[in-house]
Amino acid sequence: MVKTIGIVSLSSGILGESYVKHEVDLGVKRLQGYGLKVKFMPHSLKGVDYIQAHPEKRAEDFLEAFRDPEIDMILCAIGGDDTYRLIPYLFEHDELRNVVSDKIFLGFSDTTVNHFMLHKLGMRTFYGQAFLPDICELGPEILPYTKNYFEELIQTGRIQEITPSKNWYEERNSYTPDQMGKPLSSHVDRGFELLQGPANFHGKILGGCIDSMYDVFNGNRHSDMPEIYKKYDIFPKPEDWQGHILLLESSEERPSPEKYRQALKYLKNAHVFEKISGILVGKPVNKIYEKEYKQALIEIIDDPKLPIVCNINIGHALPRCIIPFGIDANVDAENQIIRFSE
Repeated sequence: MVKTIGIVSLSSGILGESYVKHEVDLGVKRLQGYGLKVKFMPHSLKGVDYIQAHPEKRAEDFLEAFRDPEIDMILCAIGGDDTYRLIPYLFEHDELRNVVSDKIFLGFSDTTVNHFMLHKLGMRTFYGQAFLPDICELGPEILPYTKNYFEELIQTGRIQEITPSKNWYEERNSYTPDQMGKPLSSHVDRGFELLQGPANFHGKILGGCIDSMYDVFNGNRHSDMPEIYKKYDIFPKPEDWQGHILLLESSEERPSPEKYRQALKYLKNAHVFEKISGILVGKPVNKIYEKEYKQALIEIIDDPKLPIVCNINIGHALPRCIIPFGIDANVDAENQIIRFSE
């Protein structure tokens, strides 16, 4: 059972800005309501400008969260777009390898990069939720589906199975204090959707935000990112993907169908699709480009035998489950369940 949560700002420093204080206070209150102790790592509340200018301080917080014997769970504040800048400070002298331990690590979005870092070191992690987007949800409570998985993780240290949410929610357009207590617009959902291939497949899950994976190979956003990834060998090699299930979910930036296709081409050229046993695809935010993404998956991968299951409640669309990485998973799309076993 989790007793102490350490919160880190590994990407964006928005957690420290005054305009989100009402959200942060709400989130802390909710965590304390579970009887949890909350520790903000030393630089996590320094604000956007400081965090952006000091990747070495973000790296220090990450290392300290692992070193701190009181912390059971490391929870990411939110995503962002440049956590790759931590890589040299974590890998140049095996800094991260020397401190990693069997703690729960939870985050999504740009945190995909941190998951790849920890995967490289053989650590199991959890993908799908973060402090500000989920625990600090401005509605009357944490979204029930989201809450269910978060509670399971803090109470048991694992996720046993995933089933679809009966509803999906539109993205909140404003996060100002006057939105406190206002529920999100919801719609009936239709469950997991088998796009192609067999309905049953298995393997350990790995992946994350397709936008982040695009940036691994394309230097348009950050010109040095592909070089740093290559130097420190962070993106899994083809053999590392053998038998894995690839998780793909798209960000709130709503990548164009053209960018989505290019990201898939990068993954194809990296021989990912040759090695994996299947693909899980997160629901796009507000279901924008849903049909176009599905078409891209079919056409670019060009292997009808490879199972692809879409409309998973993971990543940037609401609500969010939590998916364990590094744990054997059995996907049964026909019976609408994903089971995990140690």
